Amino acid sequence: MENSKSEEWNNPQIVKPENKKVLAGVLAILLGGLGIHKFILGYTQEGIIQLVIGVVTCGVGGIIGLVEGIIYLTKTDEEFYQTYQVGKKGWF
Repeated sequence: MENSKSEEWNNPQIVKPENKKVLAGVLAILLGGLGIHKFILGYTQEGIIQLVIGVVTCGVGGIIGLVEGIIYLTKTDEEFYQTYQVGKKGWF
Protein backbone atom coordinates (compact mmCIF):
# COMPACT_ATOMS: atom_id res chain seq x y z
CA MET A 1 0.00 0.00 0.00
CA GLU A 2 1.47 3.33 -1.07
CA ASN A 3 1.60 6.33 1.19
CA SER A 4 -0.21 9.33 -0.34
CA LYS A 5 2.17 11.80 1.27
CA SER A 6 5.24 12.66 -0.74
CA GLU A 7 8.64 12.46 0.84
CA GLU A 8 9.50 15.90 2.20
CA TRP A 9 13.26 15.48 1.94
CA ASN A 10 13.06 14.53 -1.73
CA ASN A 11 11.10 17.58 -2.92
CA PRO A 12 13.04 20.70 -3.93
CA GLN A 13 12.15 23.65 -1.76
CA ILE A 14 11.71 27.02 -3.40
CA VAL A 15 13.18 29.60 -1.07
CA LYS A 16 11.55 32.98 -1.52
CA PRO A 17 14.04 35.79 -0.90
CA GLU A 18 13.35 38.03 2.06
CA ASN A 19 11.71 41.27 1.00
CA LYS A 20 12.34 44.19 3.32
CA LYS A 21 10.15 46.67 1.44
CA VAL A 22 7.57 47.47 4.11
CA LEU A 23 10.07 47.61 6.98
CA ALA A 24 12.48 49.84 5.05
CA GLY A 25 9.65 52.06 3.76
CA VAL A 26 8.07 52.64 7.17
CA LEU A 27 11.44 53.27 8.84
CA ALA A 28 12.42 55.68 6.06
CA ILE A 29 9.23 57.68 6.58
CA LEU A 30 9.36 57.69 10.39
CA LEU A 31 13.11 57.81 11.06
CA GLY A 32 14.54 58.88 7.70
CA GLY A 33 16.98 61.37 9.17
CA LEU A 34 18.73 58.60 11.09
CA GLY A 35 19.27 56.43 8.02
CA ILE A 36 18.02 53.27 9.71
CA HIS A 37 16.32 52.14 6.50
CA LYS A 38 19.71 52.15 4.77
CA PHE A 39 21.20 49.88 7.43
CA ILE A 40 18.21 47.50 7.14
CA LEU A 41 18.88 47.16 3.40
CA GLY A 42 22.59 46.57 4.02
CA TYR A 43 23.85 49.95 2.83
CA THR A 44 26.22 50.82 5.68
CA GLN A 45 28.08 53.64 3.94
CA GLU A 46 24.86 55.29 2.75
CA GLY A 47 23.36 54.86 6.22
CA ILE A 48 26.28 56.68 7.84
CA ILE A 49 26.04 59.48 5.26
CA GLN A 50 22.28 59.79 5.89
CA LEU A 51 22.87 59.89 9.65
CA VAL A 52 25.50 62.63 9.32
CA ILE A 53 23.24 64.65 7.00
CA GLY A 54 20.39 64.31 9.48
CA VAL A 55 22.50 65.45 12.43
CA VAL A 56 24.22 68.32 10.59
CA THR A 57 20.93 69.69 9.23
CA CYS A 58 19.12 69.21 12.55
CA GLY A 59 16.71 66.70 11.00
CA VAL A 60 15.94 68.55 7.77
CA GLY A 61 17.86 65.82 5.94
CA GLY A 62 15.01 63.52 6.96
CA ILE A 63 13.16 64.75 3.89
CA ILE A 64 15.42 62.44 1.89
CA GLY A 65 14.23 59.52 4.00
CA LEU A 66 10.60 60.57 3.58
CA VAL A 67 10.95 60.63 -0.20
CA GLU A 68 12.78 57.29 -0.22
CA GLY A 69 10.13 55.71 2.00
CA ILE A 70 7.38 56.78 -0.37
CA ILE A 71 9.36 55.44 -3.33
CA TYR A 72 9.96 52.12 -1.55
CA LEU A 73 6.30 51.64 -0.70
CA THR A 74 4.99 52.56 -4.16
CA LYS A 75 7.14 49.97 -5.95
CA THR A 76 5.90 46.42 -6.44
CA ASP A 77 7.58 43.76 -4.33
CA GLU A 78 9.49 42.44 -7.35
CA GLU A 79 10.63 45.92 -8.47
CA PHE A 80 11.80 46.72 -4.94
CA TYR A 81 13.65 43.43 -4.61
CA GLN A 82 15.37 43.75 -7.99
CA THR A 83 16.28 47.43 -7.54
CA TYR A 84 17.38 47.66 -3.92
CA GLN A 85 18.29 44.14 -2.83
CA VAL A 86 19.70 42.61 -6.01
CA GLY A 87 20.82 45.76 -7.84
CA LYS A 88 22.03 47.47 -4.64
CA LYS A 89 20.84 50.94 -5.69
CA GLY A 90 21.85 53.08 -2.71
CA TRP A 91 20.02 56.34 -3.33
CA PHE A 92 16.52 56.99 -4.65
